[in-house]
Formats: sequence, C-alpha cells, structure tokens
Amino acid sequence: MYNDLDTLSLNELKALRARVDRAIATFEDRKMKEALAELEEAARKMGYNLAELTAIFSGKKRKPAAAKYANPANPSETWTGRGRKPRWMAAALAEGKSLDDLAI
Repeated sequence: MYNDLDTLSLNELKALRARVDRAIATFEDRKMKEALAELEEAARKMGYNLAELTAIFSGKKRKPAAAKYANPANPSETWTGRGRKPRWMAAALAEGKSLDDLAI
C-alpha cells in the first residue's frame, strides 16, 4: 500500500496509523465473523440451520456430581472432589488424615 513511509506527511502517517490501529482492534472480530459465515454455509449445504445444530449441544447440562467425601464430624457436609477443598477437608488433611479416610 505505502512503499516509502519517508515520503508521507505527518498527517498522512497519523491517518495510516489510525487505520492500522482500527484494523488490529477489529481483526479477531472479523475472523470470527468469517468463521461463523463458513460454518453457516456448511450447515446450509447439509440441509441444517447452524442454530439448530448448536441447540443440540447447548441444551445439555451436566448432572450434579455425586459426593465422594464426607466430614467425619458432620456427615451432612460432603464434597464431590471438584473445585476448592472445603475447610473441613483441608483441616482433616492437615491433621494427617488421607482422602481414603474421608471417602464415603
């Protein structure tokens, strides 16, 4: 586009920089829109609507995980083993108990 930046005036350089900044800022958005258009076209060629196809997967929810560990002092306090350890679990492990000791 511009072969020799040394020949451009200050105003032309600033205008060029503004265009480059805009292009950089919108690059990811443009690429995602292109990808979405390609996916919609591929779904249409197969006889589907992309919204229909994505609805199949977005409607599924994870089942709640079953509890694997229980607090020996209060068995109503349980933990699935996912996420942060509850305080009672951390305290029990600090006291020297193992996960097997706390398993349900």
